[in-house]
Amino acid sequence: MNQAQTFSSIHFSQMPFSKWSFAWLDHVVKRAFDIIAACVGLIALAPFLALVALLIKRDDAGPIFYRGQRAGRNGKNFGILKFRTMRETPAAHAGPRVTAQDDPRVTPLGRWLRDTKLNELPQLWNVLIGEMSLVGPRPEDPDIVVGWDEEVRREVLSVRPGITSPASVQYRNEESLLRAGSVMETYLESILPSKLRLDQLYVRHRSFILDLDVLFWTMMVLLPQWRTFAPPEELLIFGPLRRLARRYVNWFVVDTVVTLAAIGLAGGIARVFAPLELGLPNAILIAFGFSFLFSLTAAVFGMYRVAWSQARGAESFGLVFAAALAGFVAFALNQVVGDALALPPGVIILASALALGGFVMLRYRTRLVSGALVRWAQGRAGAQLARERVLIVGSGYAGQFMAWLLSNGPSAGAFHIVGFADDDLYKQGIRISGVSVLGRRGDIQRLVAKHDIGMIVFAIHNINAVERIRLLEICANANARLVMAPDILGALNQVRADSVEFRNLAAPLPNRLVRELDVCQVCLLRDQGAPSDWQRERMRRND
Repeated sequence: MNQAQTFSSIHFSQMPFSKWSFAWLDHVVKRAFDIIAACVGLIALAPFLALVALLIKRDDAGPIFYRGQRAGRNGKNFGILKFRTMRETPAAHAGPRVTAQDDPRVTPLGRWLRDTKLNELPQLWNVLIGEMSLVGPRPEDPDIVVGWDEEVRREVLSVRPGITSPASVQYRNEESLLRAGSVMETYLESILPSKLRLDQLYVRHRSFILDLDVLFWTMMVLLPQWRTFAPPEELLIFGPLRRLARRYVNWFVVDTVVTLAAIGLAGGIARVFAPLELGLPNAILIAFGFSFLFSLTAAVFGMYRVAWSQARGAESFGLVFAAALAGFVAFALNQVVGDALALPPGVIILASALALGGFVMLRYRTRLVSGALVRWAQGRAGAQLARERVLIVGSGYAGQFMAWLLSNGPSAGAFHIVGFADDDLYKQGIRISGVSVLGRRGDIQRLVAKHDIGMIVFAIHNINAVERIRLLEICANANARLVMAPDILGALNQVRADSVEFRNLAAPLPNRLVRELDVCQVCLLRDQGAPSDWQRERMRRND
């Protein structure tokens, strides 16, 4: 049994299903799309594939296709199909498993095929028979997979490998990064860890819309004009289609329903005073039209970049401006159309007001009044240039608390919160509690220089010690004062645990339970040092 077979049979024989698995509908849609695209691609490209096969035969003696072993879903090995690009010699087979840019094993035609990625087209057959998918982590050599960390291996191999992936887009010029003589060392130490991290992000966030985004980026970077473009990581995982669906389509559907209800209510009120016969088709048309206008103006005012579940009341002014502008355009269009709709101007004004109320209530609920007061208070706080400019590292509970404290505490007039730095891909470019997420943790030094930051507030506590030290070094090397935010949530959890433990002291404990507590107590004292007051009290009572 070879090493790859050992990995497949032992490491995955008792593995449970991945916790990152798709919903069944997403499985069906993704697989159906793979089958249809593979069939269409193989049929449409058949003449071109035959031409490439003929050129390979004329260029170099040997087989047309290369079939190499790769680790597939759940560690099951399969033969990946490619156009052969290397010379058919013993030296070529004995060389490294990764190819550098000037690898002498590659034929001239093979170099062109690799540069244009046309050598990957035969993998449409792997997609058709279910060994691969159009989008997924790129399949790796089983001997290299054996060296991966077990958790990474389990996660990345929980899905079908793909012809393209976010890592493939990011490292499409991988061969140019490898140097002859140290190909494997450079690949394993510098490139592979980053590719695996991108593969993990894909697996965790994967969806059919994300696959469409990855296919879009793949086609774009293969164009000559886009060869040097490197999409940011957040755009690879949270691409244009996913952003459109998450930020615009969902709200557009909700806003359309609200607008339809508002027009229906406004029309019903108008009919009390005068005859009004819009008809259902016209009402629906008006609802969709006004929703489109509102969505367009809301996008202009940045309303779809707000995390509404955590938005401050001051964000409501953007909604007001967007709804007012949409209502004005609707009013003007109604005047131009005239008899086609015959909608009284008063109905448009009333419907706009009702729709605005619905938009605000859905996004804010009870926080509108408090948000307006905050906006008024901020207007009197003085010029921002006279205050200390602050960057908060981490936009979680601790970061949001520090943003609130610095904006509303006793020294609120002395600080101006410029923004957050956070690695969460979904938060990039949005506002949380009225503060924008300006970038990721790796951008801290750039943000400090760009925004003239005077103070960095470190507000991340749910990371391991190694990552914490690395991140603190980045903050310390920035030209700004570093302040550590307290771990309030962790402290509250500890207080709650201590309170529960202390309350248990008031009740009589069975002798067996007391002995078990004594053992735990010894371990606690050994690990944490001197006992606390309640621990001393428990020891005294047990004695």
